[in-house]
Amino acid sequence: MTNASQSVRDFVAPHVRVLPKSGIRAFFDIVASRKDVISLGIGEPDFQTPWHIRARTIEAIESGATRYTSNLGSPELRQALAAYTERAFHVSYDWTSEIVVTVGVSEAFDIAFRATLSPGDEVLYHEPAFVAYAPLMRTTHAVPVPVATRRADDFRVRVSDLEKKITPRTRALFLNYPNNPTGAALRREDVEALAAFAIRHDLLVYTDEVYAELTYEGDRVSIAAMPGMKDRTIFLNGFSKAWSMTGFRLGYVCAPPALADAMMKIHQYGMMCASSISQAAGLEALRAGDDDIAGMRDSYRQRRNYIVASLNAMGLDCFTPPGAFYVFPSITSTGLSSDEFALRLLNEESVACVPGTAFGACGEGHIRCTYATGMESLKKAMERMSAFVTRLRA
Repeated sequence: MTNASQSVRDFVAPHVRVLPKSGIRAFFDIVASRKDVISLGIGEPDFQTPWHIRARTIEAIESGATRYTSNLGSPELRQALAAYTERAFHVSYDWTSEIVVTVGVSEAFDIAFRATLSPGDEVLYHEPAFVAYAPLMRTTHAVPVPVATRRADDFRVRVSDLEKKITPRTRALFLNYPNNPTGAALRREDVEALAAFAIRHDLLVYTDEVYAELTYEGDRVSIAAMPGMKDRTIFLNGFSKAWSMTGFRLGYVCAPPALADAMMKIHQYGMMCASSISQAAGLEALRAGDDDIAGMRDSYRQRRNYIVASLNAMGLDCFTPPGAFYVFPSITSTGLSSDEFALRLLNEESVACVPGTAFGACGEGHIRCTYATGMESLKKAMERMSAFVTRLRA
């Protein structure tokens, strides 16, 4: 006879049973049980959503805009998204057939993978990487294939490393730049080389550009804009990071009509549509949010410069990331593993960061710190971390 818990466990699909839980969330379950912790862990902007966006949300509720929209998203928002991708990324999408508004970028990943991957398909992706990519690929029975990036290359993925992982089953390449967790960004020559690689091997490309507006130096070049790439690229983006709208759960995906239609079918059955109220907020962000982005970006740049200088002053090697709001310093000089460093820093100094291994095996020897927190807290965190590192080396 089996007990109740065993019976429930037996109903779980085997491929889901073996999925790991998020390394970020597992660590922050520990953090949640502690008081007075300075958190450099969760990648959520500390800025409040700009008031005019919140006000438009309230107006949408007051005016009764609380019903279903088109499965694809409201026409007004999709037209604004088409104009935005043209202006910001130099890629033209037909708002009637090539854009699907989603429940955050997370849903966009999900429907993109489920619409295009079959069991056994291999997908190349670079590590360290955001924790959701590989598990979501596995839910389609596809095979995520990690390709390590290195500090020596400023964590930019190299085509020579991708070539070593190509097999007859390779179907797609996944990119995320500016990158979570390293803050790395690609240069134009990198993007051109990756586009040539994708065309040479006839690959579909997914590109997650949710941090694109938080690019501090250099060109912001999307692989979707490269010659010959639009028809083989699924472009993923959302409002959470640049406009500080995480709770609105609003994203979108752009792709050629056949792919957009396939993704829409899954979205239609799973979500029906994104929240009408959030879509009204997103429309306001696109119409009048450029100054908000610029102000937050300037603040993040100041914080980045401060935290990079502080970490290097401690002897924790850290390159200056050109995008996102993360730094990924090396902690190898302390003699501790990533997990040991993060756990002892939390226990001894009440500062929370994420072990680099949460983002893949090649993240060992690093920690991820976000500077999406105020300068006062950042300064206290750096003072405590400096005292911790000094004790380790005494």
